[in-house]
Amino acid sequence: MPLAYTMAPGRGDTDLILARLATDLMARSLRLCGTVQINTERADTGPCDMDVRVLPDGPVLRISQDLGPSARGCRLDPAALETAVGLVSARLDARADLLIINKFGKHEAEGRGFRDVIAEAIALDVPVLVGLNGLNREAFEAFAGGLATHLPPESDALARWAEGVVNRAAEAV
Repeated sequence: MPLAYTMAPGRGDTDLILARLATDLMARSLRLCGTVQINTERADTGPCDMDVRVLPDGPVLRISQDLGPSARGCRLDPAALETAVGLVSARLDARADLLIINKFGKHEAEGRGFRDVIAEAIALDVPVLVGLNGLNREAFEAFAGGLATHLPPESDALARWAEGVVNRAAEAV
């Protein structure tokens, strides 16, 4: 089953690329499941707010916590993330053309978050595309067992891969 990941070098770039990809693929009538992240800069110059849109049509959930201007460290709201995981899991079925997960992050690296949803999609023969950063690459590679394809963080390359795996799956039916 196709499993791929992409990594963009700039902060928030992977989020932008995957959100655009999801919009483009849905416009081409592909049935998507998963999440894309939307970062919103804050007027107070603090860290951005992080939201995820549950594909295909929402809701949008705030997954960051406002810990104040002096706070350091992880701002992820684990309860909000798990709410998103539950919504995606409930929507995932074999009719989905593609599962997009905005990030295989710390929670997934530790065995939580979207990890089980990714495994479920693979079991259902639904192709999976995840965003990744360098901090969690080793954990992702261990999880994927060498079966994941690294894709360049380019809209055209990602769209070609997605359409290719969807077309191959349709031909196999």
